[in-house]
Amino acid sequence: MKTQINGDKLFVVDHHPAIPPSDLLKKWEDKWFDEEEHADVLLIQAFQAGADQELEACCQWLDFNHSASAARNLRAARRPKPPSLKEQALAELAEWENVMDIAPDSPIRRALEQLDDQ
Repeated sequence: MKTQINGDKLFVVDHHPAIPPSDLLKKWEDKWFDEEEHADVLLIQAFQAGADQELEACCQWLDFNHSASAARNLRAARRPKPPSLKEQALAELAEWENVMDIAPDSPIRRALEQLDDQ
Protein backbone atom coordinates (compact mmCIF):
# COMPACT_ATOMS: atom_id res chain seq x y z
CA MET A 1 0.00 0.00 0.00
CA LYS A 2 1.37 3.40 -0.93
CA THR A 3 0.67 6.72 0.71
CA GLN A 4 0.69 10.18 -0.76
CA ILE A 5 0.89 13.49 1.06
CA ASN A 6 -1.08 16.41 -0.32
CA GLY A 7 -0.66 19.49 1.81
CA ASP A 8 -1.37 18.43 5.38
CA LYS A 9 -3.45 15.36 4.43
CA LEU A 10 -2.23 11.81 4.02
CA PHE A 11 -3.99 9.75 1.34
CA VAL A 12 -3.78 6.03 0.77
CA VAL A 13 -3.07 5.32 -2.88
CA ASP A 14 -3.79 1.70 -3.60
CA HIS A 15 -4.56 0.26 -6.98
CA HIS A 16 -5.64 -3.08 -5.62
CA PRO A 17 -8.35 -4.68 -7.81
CA ALA A 18 -10.70 -5.15 -4.85
CA ILE A 19 -11.22 -1.46 -4.13
CA PRO A 20 -14.90 -0.56 -4.52
CA PRO A 21 -15.79 1.86 -7.30
CA SER A 22 -15.83 5.50 -6.26
CA ASP A 23 -19.60 5.82 -6.83
CA LEU A 24 -20.24 2.96 -4.38
CA LEU A 25 -17.85 4.49 -1.83
CA LYS A 26 -19.65 7.82 -2.20
CA LYS A 27 -23.03 6.11 -1.69
CA TRP A 28 -21.83 4.45 1.53
CA GLU A 29 -20.24 7.68 2.73
CA ASP A 30 -23.48 9.61 2.13
CA LYS A 31 -25.52 6.99 3.98
CA TRP A 32 -23.13 7.16 6.91
CA PHE A 33 -22.97 10.95 7.18
CA ASP A 34 -26.71 11.36 6.59
CA GLU A 35 -27.24 8.77 9.36
CA GLU A 36 -29.39 6.65 7.04
CA GLU A 37 -27.48 3.50 7.91
CA HIS A 38 -25.53 2.10 10.85
CA ALA A 39 -21.83 1.39 10.51
CA ASP A 40 -22.27 -2.37 10.95
CA VAL A 41 -24.70 -2.54 8.02
CA LEU A 42 -22.33 -0.54 5.83
CA LEU A 43 -19.42 -2.79 6.82
CA ILE A 44 -21.43 -5.88 5.92
CA GLN A 45 -22.36 -4.34 2.56
CA ALA A 46 -18.71 -3.49 1.92
CA PHE A 47 -17.61 -7.01 2.87
CA GLN A 48 -20.26 -8.54 0.60
CA ALA A 49 -19.30 -6.26 -2.28
CA GLY A 50 -15.65 -7.29 -1.90
CA ALA A 51 -16.58 -10.97 -1.77
CA ASP A 52 -18.74 -10.59 -4.87
CA GLN A 53 -15.91 -8.82 -6.68
CA GLU A 54 -13.45 -11.58 -5.72
CA LEU A 55 -15.90 -14.29 -6.83
CA GLU A 56 -16.31 -12.61 -10.22
CA ALA A 57 -12.52 -12.36 -10.62
CA CYS A 58 -12.19 -16.08 -9.84
CA CYS A 59 -14.98 -16.95 -12.28
CA GLN A 60 -13.36 -14.87 -15.01
CA TRP A 61 -10.05 -16.64 -14.39
CA LEU A 62 -11.73 -20.05 -14.51
CA ASP A 63 -13.63 -19.10 -17.65
CA PHE A 64 -10.43 -17.98 -19.37
CA ASN A 65 -8.08 -20.72 -18.13
CA HIS A 66 -10.31 -23.74 -17.75
CA SER A 67 -13.94 -23.79 -18.72
CA ALA A 68 -17.08 -21.72 -18.61
CA SER A 69 -18.92 -24.57 -16.89
CA ALA A 70 -16.43 -24.51 -13.99
CA ALA A 71 -17.05 -20.78 -13.59
CA ARG A 72 -20.84 -21.28 -13.68
CA ASN A 73 -20.59 -24.11 -11.13
CA LEU A 74 -18.44 -22.00 -8.79
CA ARG A 75 -20.82 -19.03 -9.05
CA ALA A 76 -23.87 -21.28 -8.46
CA ALA A 77 -22.22 -22.92 -5.44
CA ARG A 78 -21.08 -19.64 -3.83
CA ARG A 79 -24.11 -17.48 -4.69
CA PRO A 80 -27.11 -19.81 -4.86
CA LYS A 81 -30.29 -18.20 -6.07
CA PRO A 82 -33.29 -18.41 -3.78
CA PRO A 83 -36.03 -20.72 -5.02
CA SER A 84 -38.52 -19.10 -7.34
CA LEU A 85 -42.11 -18.56 -6.25
CA LYS A 86 -43.08 -21.51 -8.47
CA GLU A 87 -40.48 -23.75 -6.80
CA GLN A 88 -41.64 -22.65 -3.37
CA ALA A 89 -45.28 -23.36 -4.24
CA LEU A 90 -44.45 -26.81 -5.64
CA ALA A 91 -42.45 -27.66 -2.52
CA GLU A 92 -45.33 -26.55 -0.31
CA LEU A 93 -47.76 -28.59 -2.41
CA ALA A 94 -45.50 -31.66 -2.09
CA GLU A 95 -45.70 -31.35 1.70
CA TRP A 96 -49.49 -31.11 1.56
CA GLU A 97 -49.66 -34.08 -0.82
CA ASN A 98 -47.96 -36.17 1.89
CA VAL A 99 -50.35 -35.00 4.62
CA MET A 100 -53.61 -34.93 2.67
CA ASP A 101 -54.88 -37.24 0.00
CA ILE A 102 -53.94 -35.07 -3.00
CA ALA A 103 -53.19 -36.87 -6.25
CA PRO A 104 -49.73 -36.20 -7.75
CA ASP A 105 -51.42 -35.17 -11.02
CA SER A 106 -53.83 -32.73 -9.33
CA PRO A 107 -54.96 -29.63 -11.25
CA ILE A 108 -53.10 -27.47 -8.76
CA ARG A 109 -49.77 -29.21 -9.50
CA ARG A 110 -50.38 -29.12 -13.26
CA ALA A 111 -51.21 -25.40 -13.11
CA LEU A 112 -48.10 -24.61 -11.06
CA GLU A 113 -45.87 -26.62 -13.38
CA GLN A 114 -47.07 -24.59 -16.37
CA LEU A 115 -45.96 -21.32 -14.81
CA ASP A 116 -42.63 -19.77 -15.83
CA ASP A 117 -39.85 -19.90 -13.26
CA GLN A 118 -39.43 -16.36 -11.99
